[in-house]
Amino acid sequence: MRTTLTLDDDVAARIDEELRKRGGTFKDTVNDLLRAGFQAQSETKKVKRFKARVRAMGRRAGMDYDNIGDLLEQTEGSSHR
Repeated sequence: MRTTLTLDDDVAARIDEELRKRGGTFKDTVNDLLRAGFQAQSETKKVKRFKARVRAMGRRAGMDYDNIGDLLEQTEGSSHR
């Protein structure tokens, strides 16, 4: 497929860098880089997602849960600062 593509300056610089390293053609270099990017993207989707197990911890009598500063002061004393 033949198409016109406008590259950002940083992307064009990276492609030029790869062209110097590989010594291939512009077309082959761009196609190889796109394939590598697509492959990397599909591999990251296969990562198993982390799932947190949430559980109720209840409330302690006399604790102010609306103000985190006061809560830290009550539970850790002045050393939390």
